[in-house]
Amino acid sequence: MAVSEHKTSVGRGSLVRVVKPEPLTESPAARYVWALARLALGWVFAWAFVDKLFGLGHATPSGKGWLDGGSPTEGFLAHAPKGPLAGFYNDMAGAAWADWLFMIGLAGVGAALILGIGMRIAAVGGAALLVMMWSAVLPPENNVFMDDHLIYALLIVGLALVSAGDTLGLGRWWGKTPLVERLPFLK
Repeated sequence: MAVSEHKTSVGRGSLVRVVKPEPLTESPAARYVWALARLALGWVFAWAFVDKLFGLGHATPSGKGWLDGGSPTEGFLAHAPKGPLAGFYNDMAGAAWADWLFMIGLAGVGAALILGIGMRIAAVGGAALLVMMWSAVLPPENNVFMDDHLIYALLIVGLALVSAGDTLGLGRWWGKTPLVERLPFLK
């Protein structure tokens, strides 16, 4: 915790120094670190969306993008799942509804994080998407249960809890719109 000091008078002009701890998440440095983490994670989601949409030759081969008729879920869900939920994920591989939900999720979470708006919904949706990706390959390759998907899921929830969209984002403005004031879960 950071410390905030101010002086106050008590009785006959004597001064007492009052020390009030402030959460470190409210310091300017911490706000910028959280904002940068938000932007970085937003880019992870946005890049995955763009690569799968256009088939840029990174995770999605050229000519296999969604716009080229490829399925953003088929390659991973048909071949990568293992463990107790493999059958569940194999069954949804390439389904149009799964492709649409996955792409909407990637785009929505990426946009919300980059813009700093809708952080609560992004946290719920993004964490759910990440936990599902984690559960598709149980147990993870390099650890008994922990991998980057769970770390990202915790991070995205933390970003919403510290209002990371308010710094280097549109979160403050968004929170004051009549829609969000009426429906606070959209914050």
